[in-house]
Amino acid sequence: MTQADKLIEKIGDQSAVVGIVGLGYVGLPLVLGFVDRGFRVIGLDIDEGKVKALQGGESYIEHIPGESIREAVEDGRLEPTSDFSEASRADALIMCVPTPLDDHNEPDLSFVVGTIKGLVPHLRVGQIVSLESTTYPGTTEEELRPRIEGTGLTVGEDLFLVYSPEREDPGNPNFSATIIPKVVGGTTANCARVGQALYQAVISQVVPVRSTQIAEFSKLLENIYRAVNIGLVNELKVAADHMGIDIWEVIEAASTKPFGFKAFYPGPGLGGHCIPIDPFYLTWKAREYGVHTRFIELAGEINNSMPRWVVQRTMEALNDRVKSVKGSRILLMGLAYKEDVDDMRESPAFDLMDQLAELGAEISYYDPHIPEILPTREHARWTGTRSVTWHPETIAAFDCIVIATNHRAFDLEGLLEHADLVIDTRNAIAGAGLTPGKGQVVKA
Repeated sequence: MTQADKLIEKIGDQSAVVGIVGLGYVGLPLVLGFVDRGFRVIGLDIDEGKVKALQGGESYIEHIPGESIREAVEDGRLEPTSDFSEASRADALIMCVPTPLDDHNEPDLSFVVGTIKGLVPHLRVGQIVSLESTTYPGTTEEELRPRIEGTGLTVGEDLFLVYSPEREDPGNPNFSATIIPKVVGGTTANCARVGQALYQAVISQVVPVRSTQIAEFSKLLENIYRAVNIGLVNELKVAADHMGIDIWEVIEAASTKPFGFKAFYPGPGLGGHCIPIDPFYLTWKAREYGVHTRFIELAGEINNSMPRWVVQRTMEALNDRVKSVKGSRILLMGLAYKEDVDDMRESPAFDLMDQLAELGAEISYYDPHIPEILPTREHARWTGTRSVTWHPETIAAFDCIVIATNHRAFDLEGLLEHADLVIDTRNAIAGAGLTPGKGQVVKA
């Protein structure tokens, strides 16, 4: 029996131990998916705070219940640790680590490279390694395979290597990690077989592709598609505004067409770990082949310009009230990058806060999902800032309220009762069917 067949058999009878490296918004749901299917899971992360929280049965992600963590830890199905030597006990190692951009909008693979370097001393015959982090086509072959084979292990015979892009949608109750179709590409035919077996054990639908490069490119296509179309509708929003036309009504009307149209919606910019970042991974790689990805770069320019557009509309609205931005008290409603989550990664709200503060405004925020801003590399100035408490007198004291994210928890009726000026970047007020006072709400 080959090593591939042995490993497939272990996966099939659930005796295989699964190691998941990176216990964030992607890794932690995957941990619970494997646990729920009867697998023992080793959770690896360099963040001691996360490890200690999980060991204590606590969740640090709002939409993941602590009870599920606690039950998995107590019965021994989940072992959280920061000790990478424990990787030798795992039959499957799944890497779910960040892939950000550097200061020049170029790929930063330091987390991927650092993780595989940390795992290499503990790799052995009979394991599978899967990379789920979004990256440019060729990463698995160029960065992981040489380091693995440098140990003397032969990929495809001794150890198996696949790429399977994450498709997690934090906070979306309709699409959990185990029901979202999973694309899997292997570096060899045996790798592909083992990879499919691994994910079929926990994911309802597995989509095999012929190579890791195809799998890597597919994830970029998904997010580039969204980034370009959001960039298009953001540009149209600005054009429509200058024409005195409500872009939200335009989209609603166009959406009645039963074919050939998919609605995308404007906003104050792009947020989240994927859409603002992933397209530039392909842009960077394409330059290696002499290809200029103009659509991607143009969409990035437009989307990155939207916070400035919102700030400009805010300035104009305050001017109409004979107020300047400097000295005005401005409240941002919604710090998270999207509705109903506690995820503030790459949130355009930070750009709004930075730009308004630079103009001299006094900035506060309200977000029931994020009571305090934790340390970030990009926005250190706001570390420790706490959300205001929702109270009529508090809201009335602000010169301007900017709706940056439209959480369902927001009391929009109460907002209209007490706020003098609302800058609505999400069409929240109209979407809720509310009628504001004349000039009270400005769409931006």
